[in-house]
Amino acid sequence: MIRATKRRRIAFFLLCDTLIFAFSIYFAFLLRFSGDIPEIFIPGMIYSGAILLVIKIAMLWAFQIYRVPWRFFGLNESRKITLACLLCAGIFFGIFLSYEEIFAPFPRSVIIIDALLSAIMVGSLRISKRALMDFKKAKNGKPCVIIGSTSKTLQILKGLKSGYANYYAVGIVDGRKDLVGTYCDGYQVGHKDELKSYMEDGVKSVIIALKLMPNELKELYDELDTLGFKDIKIFSLIGQKNEGITDISIEDLLARKPKDLDSAAVESFIGGKVVMVTGAGGTIGSEICKQCLKFGARELIMVEHSEYNLYQINEATNADERNRLVMLNITHINEFDFVFSKFRPDIVIHAAAYKHVPLCEFNPLIAVQNNIMGTKNVIDLAKKYETKKVVLISTDKAVRPTNIMGATKRVCELYALNSNTSSTEIVAVRFGNVLGSSGSVIPKFKAQIAANEPLSVTHPDITRYFMLVSEACQLVLQAASIASGGELFVLNMGEPVRIADMAKRMLRLSNKEHLGIKFVGLRPGEKLYEELLIDPNDVATKFESIFVTKSQPYDIDLLNSQISDLLQSQNDAEVEQRLKLIVPEFNHNKNRN
Repeated sequence: MIRATKRRRIAFFLLCDTLIFAFSIYFAFLLRFSGDIPEIFIPGMIYSGAILLVIKIAMLWAFQIYRVPWRFFGLNESRKITLACLLCAGIFFGIFLSYEEIFAPFPRSVIIIDALLSAIMVGSLRISKRALMDFKKAKNGKPCVIIGSTSKTLQILKGLKSGYANYYAVGIVDGRKDLVGTYCDGYQVGHKDELKSYMEDGVKSVIIALKLMPNELKELYDELDTLGFKDIKIFSLIGQKNEGITDISIEDLLARKPKDLDSAAVESFIGGKVVMVTGAGGTIGSEICKQCLKFGARELIMVEHSEYNLYQINEATNADERNRLVMLNITHINEFDFVFSKFRPDIVIHAAAYKHVPLCEFNPLIAVQNNIMGTKNVIDLAKKYETKKVVLISTDKAVRPTNIMGATKRVCELYALNSNTSSTEIVAVRFGNVLGSSGSVIPKFKAQIAANEPLSVTHPDITRYFMLVSEACQLVLQAASIASGGELFVLNMGEPVRIADMAKRMLRLSNKEHLGIKFVGLRPGEKLYEELLIDPNDVATKFESIFVTKSQPYDIDLLNSQISDLLQSQNDAEVEQRLKLIVPEFNHNKNRN
């Protein structure tokens, strides 16, 4: 079988169009003279045919018709061909008027007849294969049911017919009663209740063509899983995943999209401001940077101590002209002071921190220096240069902490919330895990699945809160927009997720349930349960996803003295002892056998 290539396609169309244009002028004369062309008109027919052929080929080339493969030929291309043929007629008519004696005798009506015939025949050639493809029902690959009668469904059917995926459609179902019984590309739409009968007939694959909220997708997935469908796909158009027919990811099922995201509030807060983001290359920091650019920051000061991470976030934001790249360790107060004096930020969002619990357990002195000293430097310099607002990114692990990381973040909260001045408002925003972050369990599970290894879960009952990083970051900025200083905001993360259940689901999604789960014991400093983020005593804000919780007042002079002592610690035991002086509820769970 001859393989189609770009050159072969162009050569094929050029040859076919040449024959079409040669015959079209002949047929135009036949129509003009009712099938009997007088001999006296033949020279004019030959001359006009030769000139028109050259003009038409050139015009179609100019309109890029020869670059369009069969499968992409549509109404737009048809319009271009018609326009091209009419323009050719106009050009030839101008030539005819200038050199009429060459063509005489010549019936002028032939010009428009030829143009119409050319457009019809050229378009018909190109649409012929499309027409055959649309009538043909694919039978290659695995049978599947499509859920949803939408514009996406038509895209899926077209893709399956062209061999885009190893499936063929056997039916379409929809839960909306007004669509049941209608037809979609030759398929009668059935009710969603018919899924069970498809399953009984041996159909194991489903493609979802509906636009669903995360909770709706989870509900539908659970229903399909219960029915016994093992191969569940979702179709996404450009602007969503840009990947076509894909597997449902664990992020799709865990994501919860807050209903009260207010872009106008964030834009009013960020727009036209000089914003500094510390830890700009981290999971949270990088998303904050993207959001700040999106909402109109005048300048974005990206502070990051990792060269690679700083490079990555600059690339991820297309090296925006508003980016100011600062490679700096924020514990170095003199260098950091220079950055503040140079840029004078209106807003500082402090996302820099060591957050990996076991690593902080093994390196408590470094964790204290980076997290506490870094935060202290940010706040002290912001006050010195009268930054209008400072936002500290905190964590649920700061609630009754059981590990070094959580304890250091609680100290950061105390320092931040007790350092407000009339010129600098300082707030903290606390939330749980974000989906897909560098320290998240999800990338680890994905790597283990790819390596065909059992999934490592620390404990059968361990749970965590999750939220999409983009939505968590926008809520952070949204909370900051309504802050007046001294508040500890808490994001509503929904219900906690049992990690073992999440692991099982990821195995089902990958069709690798045989790999199983192994329980390896809690890591150093790891909690079995994260504390409930929303306490009954917390105060609701005007946004249902954001609450204000209480934080004990703390004498700032005493805290400064205690932090100074903490930073002078000589060993791990001193670090733990001095952290407990500041955070009495710190109950260190070392989990070391």
